[in-house]
This record gives sequence, structure tokens and C-alpha cells, in this order.
Amino acid sequence: MTNPIAVTTNTEKKKMIPVGALQQTLAFASLIALILFFSIASSNFLQWSNIIGILLSTAVIGILALGATFVIITGGIDLSVGTVMTLSSVMTGVLVVNSGLPIIIGVMGGIATGAFCGLLCGVMITKLKIPPFISTLAMMMVAKGLALVISNAAPIYFLEYEWFTKIALGSIIPGVNIPNAVLIFFIMAIIGSVILSKTILGRYNFAIGSNEEATRLSGVNVNFWKIAIYTLAGAFTGIAGVLMAARLNSAQPALGQGYELEAIAAVVIGGTSLSGGKGSIVGTVIGALIMSVLTNGLRILSIPQEWQTVVVGLVIILAVFIDVVRRRNE
Repeated sequence: MTNPIAVTTNTEKKKMIPVGALQQTLAFASLIALILFFSIASSNFLQWSNIIGILLSTAVIGILALGATFVIITGGIDLSVGTVMTLSSVMTGVLVVNSGLPIIIGVMGGIATGAFCGLLCGVMITKLKIPPFISTLAMMMVAKGLALVISNAAPIYFLEYEWFTKIALGSIIPGVNIPNAVLIFFIMAIIGSVILSKTILGRYNFAIGSNEEATRLSGVNVNFWKIAIYTLAGAFTGIAGVLMAARLNSAQPALGQGYELEAIAAVVIGGTSLSGGKGSIVGTVIGALIMSVLTNGLRILSIPQEWQTVVVGLVIILAVFIDVVRRRNE
């Protein structure tokens, strides 16, 4: 006679292994594998200057991905982060260079621009009942157009503000050549992790993504918290915009489109589910590093730009496919 205690169903086996944690572990293993591969393929890969370059590119994409993590956990999507980042850069330039306001006002204005765009997306989704895909797609186009209109389709240079670039490229740690942009990225990751795991916004973030209707029926003001989540994500985008302007020492109004795909890919690679309810900041950081290492490694190997784009596209497809398979197995 079979001992019922010894019988383990397939469902029980699945519960024994957290699928999200497994994907996060696999993502970290993939990051290590990529680093080893490119280190063997090119002796230039592990040079300190190249490592700093990877971390710098990760800073912008990573901060965009941190904000996108909150949105995707709700089961939503944000296609506007790339152009809203650009608009935030342009607004910083307009306030500082064109209006002559103090740099701190320009920085705050850039962050506020991103937060306001996020707020508008949240309102469109919750109050106007426009699907997140359409709402953020519309915001992507609006932000792209406004960046060109406000800047007169010309870059805004911070030539008279030499220390503005130090916001991204300077180093506040004596004797350690780690750019401020990298430190800001990791600080924002810590802040994002605390918000997601230790605050009521984080708890409602997961609850909405897991079962929005049940969360609403339990008395939670879902619309309010969704708007708050999109606004927070917009603030992260604004910070990325300020860092991009500081890194380039200019606000480039034609820059930004395409960043949203890399940010979303980083989030999904890191284990956040596109269906909502699951995700982590640590996973997103790993995903952002994977995207930066991959892009940098292909460039180091002199792979043509068009093929680099193809590889990144395939990685996005793979990340989404893994998410689909994971949902089937849960």
C-alpha cells in the first residue's frame, strides 16, 4: 500500500522551488557566464576603463528599469520611459541654460517632469480606463514631440556649467574612480528595494499585480495606489534623464527612443513577471547588468551595430519566452 505522506504531487514539487527565485539565480549565472566569455574573447574587456564604461551605461538603463519594475509588477507596462527621460533632460537644460535658474532647480525640475508624466499615465489608466499599453505609447509620442518643440530641435549644452557633468562623471569618494552616476544607481536600487519590500506602497504594488479585483474588494483604493506607482516610476525616469544630461553635458532632444525596450528586457530578465504580482529590485539590477555587459561585449568584439541590435532583440524575445514558460509552470 502506498504511503500517502510519501506521495508528492507535481503541484507540491513546483511549490518547493520558487520559480521567480530560480530565474533570478539563472540570470545571475548568465551574467557570470557572459563576463567569463567576453573576458576570454577579448583581453580589453576586463580593463578598468571598460568596466567603468559598462557601469556607466548600466546606471541610466538601470534606473529606468527600477521604475519600470514597479509598473510591471502591477501587471502594467510603460513604453514612455525613453522619451520621458529625454524630455526630463531637455527641461533640465531649459531651466538651467535658457532660464538661468540654479542647477538644483533644474535638477528638481527634470525629476518633477518625469514624475508628472508618470502621474498623467496613471490618471489615463485609472480614470479614463485607457489600457497601459496605449496610455504609455501616447505619452511616448507626446514626450518625444515636446522635447523637440521645447528645445527647438537643437541640443542644449551646459558649457558654462562645468561642474554639472560631475553629477554623473565626478566621484565623491576620494581615491576611488567610481563615477557618481554608478553610486546614484545603486543608491536608487537600495531605495527602490526598501520601498518595494518595506512600505505599504510595495505591499499594494504586489497585491494589485496578483489580483487587482480582490485588492479593490478588500477596501484598497486601487486607483490611488496605481497613480502613485506610475508617479514613482516617472520620478525614477526623471532622475535617469538628469544623469543622461550630466553624462553628455548636454540635453539631446532626439535621444531616448529604444531605451524603453532595454529597460523592460532588464526587468523581465531579472525575474519580474509581465503578468504582474512577482518581481524584485535585485533581479532588475542583474538584468540591467546583463544588457550592458552584452552590448559592451559585442562592441568590444567589433560586431557590427546592426547585428548588435539583432542580438538585443533576440534577448528580449528570449526573456519574454522564459516569462511565458514560467507562468505555465506555476
